[in-house]
Parts: sequence; structure tokens; C-alpha cells
Amino acid sequence: MSISPTDTPLLKADGVSKSFGTVLGCRDVDLDLFPGEVLGIVGESGSGKSTLLRCLSGEQALQSGHVHYALRTGEIADVHGMGPAQRRMLMRTDWAFVHQNPRDGLRMGVSAGGNVGERLMAIGDRHYGNIRNTAIDWLEKVEMSASRIDHMPETFSGGMQQRLQIARNLVTRPRLAFMDEPTGGLDVSVQARLLDLLRGLVADLGLACIIVTHDLAVARHLSHRLMVMRAGEVVEAGLTDQILDDPQHPYSQLLVSSILRA
Repeated sequence: MSISPTDTPLLKADGVSKSFGTVLGCRDVDLDLFPGEVLGIVGESGSGKSTLLRCLSGEQALQSGHVHYALRTGEIADVHGMGPAQRRMLMRTDWAFVHQNPRDGLRMGVSAGGNVGERLMAIGDRHYGNIRNTAIDWLEKVEMSASRIDHMPETFSGGMQQRLQIARNLVTRPRLAFMDEPTGGLDVSVQARLLDLLRGLVADLGLACIIVTHDLAVARHLSHRLMVMRAGEVVEAGLTDQILDDPQHPYSQLLVSSILRA
């Protein structure tokens, strides 16, 4: 099935549901994500945000529903119908996954340059000089000194580790990024700088993103559209400013008012 880049979603979910025994993860979630669009998924802990993200990326098996992705070739792929090898290749090339804990997304026993270079080698780059130069370029893009290229990630601060994880993920210029609380656990000043960095990179690369966060300030800073989740269900969806400035659902109103009181 061929696609039109103007009217076909990059990622499409229909009726996505997942439960863990009697515990609901997410239920009947539909969404369309278009190229270059940033979708924020917000809600308190336990609302199903991260479960939904794992379902969309194929990491978590579905109970019902479908997730489709528009490949570069013009074909529409069933994310949960792919073989493991095809999904791994997508994660190395077209997709990026930025974890809340950068240690989950980095090779801690490999240098900073090696972490970035591994992604390039996965897509066939074998020229050591080119790989190293590209790694240096990307360290500088995420505001890390090129002099740290041979240092191990364990010698970096949490904020620097998160920057390195971002460089590792974006070096192959993916089309879609899944981000799970990318600024969680960071100091406020570090978080603000990282948000500015992410927003700039997303715009420069034309990257489509799905960002899970409990922080409405992060959602406002990065996302074009929002989905508000409660107890595994989407209770409100729309433009970010519209939802944050004039929430309609009582739960959305509660989330926004809690920020205003803080």
C-alpha cells in the first residue's frame, strides 16, 4: 500500500488495548502522528502513559488493536506483525527511544564516541575517521565538549548522560522518536536547557515525536498536541495550548489547576 507524505500518518494506532491481569494498562486508544509532529501524552503516575508508549513502539504486545507505521519505501507496516529483526532495524535507523534513565539507553562500558558510533555502524558505516568525526559533531550538537569523546558515560553527570543518549539516538537522523520522561530526575536548570536543546533538534531534523511526561511545562514546551490519560483511557485530546489554557474534562482541569497552585 503506497502512502502520500501529505495526508498519511507516519504512525497510526487503532483501538490499542493492554491489560496486566486485572490491571488496565490502556484501553481503546486511537491516534495519528504525522511527520514532524510532536505529541505529548500526559497524566499522573499509573495513568497508562508508559504502557501506551511501549505498545506503540512494539515493545509491549497488544491485547487488541493495531499499530501501523509508514516505511520510507512507501509501504505501511504492521508494527506488531513485524519480525524481531525488522523491528530491531527500525530501532537502529528510523526510530529512536529516549529513556528516562539514560543508563537504560547507553552502553555504560563503551566510550561516549563509541555509543554514538555504534548507531552509525549499525547502518553500514565502516570508515573510522568518518564515524569519529560524526560522533564529535553530534557531541557538539548536544553541547558536550569534543574532548569527552573517549570518556566513559559513568564519568558524566545525569544531565550529560541524557545528552549523550539523545546524541546516540539522533545520529542516524530517525523519523520518529519515542521519549519516556526525557527530563525526569534532572535539576530544574539542567531540565530547562535540555528542553531547549530537544526543541531545537526536533525542529532541525523534522522529527516526529511521542513524549510521555507528567510535567505539563515539558508538554507545553515541546508538543504540538496533547493526549490526557487517566486510568488507562484518553479523557481529552487536542492542541496543547487549547488543553492547557482551556481544559474541558474535569481530570484535565484538575491537572492544570494543580500546576497553578504549585
